[in-house]
Amino acid sequence: MKNIHIYIAGDSTVSDCPPNEEPRAGWGQVLHHYFLDNVIVHNLAIGGRSSKSFIDEKRLETILNEIQPNDYLFIQFGHNDQKQDQRRTEPYSSYQSYLTQYIRGAREKKAIPVLITSMHRRTFHENGKIINSLGEYPKAMMALAKEQQVSLIDLWNESKQLYESLGPEKCKDLFIWFDPGEHPNYPDGISDDTHFRVEGAYKFASIIAKEIKEGVPSLAKYVK
Repeated sequence: MKNIHIYIAGDSTVSDCPPNEEPRAGWGQVLHHYFLDNVIVHNLAIGGRSSKSFIDEKRLETILNEIQPNDYLFIQFGHNDQKQDQRRTEPYSSYQSYLTQYIRGAREKKAIPVLITSMHRRTFHENGKIINSLGEYPKAMMALAKEQQVSLIDLWNESKQLYESLGPEKCKDLFIWFDPGEHPNYPDGISDDTHFRVEGAYKFASIIAKEIKEGVPSLAKYVK
C-alpha cells in the first residue's frame, strides 16, 4: 500500500513536547495512532508560532520543499496570531492572507490543504460556559475555508462542546494542571489552561480522526 504523508504546521497545542515537559503533548504528537501504518505524520508544528512567524522563519518553505502530490498539509494557527508583537495578524486581513499562502503553496505542489480552527483555552464563565478567548480568528478561518473550498476541521466548536460537557474541574484532566509536588517535571505545580497533557492530546487527535471520516473523504479510508 502506498504511503500517505501528512505534514502539520501549527503551534504548541499541536507540537511534539520534550521529555522534560512530559506529560505535556500536542495533538500532532499522537495523531499517527489513529491512522493505518501507511500514513506517515510529519509534525512540523512548533510552540509560540503564528501563521505569520511560521512563514517568516521559512518553516512553511521547508514543508513545501518536501511535500509531494496527494500529500496533506494540516494548518492550525490562532493562539499566537493574537499576540501584541511581531507575530500578530488581524483576523479578516493579514491572518487570512497568511493562511492563503499555506493553501496556495500546498495546491501548487498538488497537495491537499486542510484548515483546523484553534481549540478554546480552558476559560470558563461562572455559569459553566466557555468564554471565547480566541477573538474572530476561528470565524475568519471558517470564512476562508468556505471561500477557498478547503476542508475544515472545527476544533473551536468541538472543544467548546467537550469542555462544557466535562465542566471546569474535570476539564483540568486534559490540561497541564498539577499541584506542587504532584509531578517531578512541575515541582512547584502548574495551572496551564492552554496546553494539554497526553490525555488531552489523544482526545483532540481522536476528534480530528472523527472529523476526517466525515469531512475529508480522500483521507477517511486510512483512519483506523
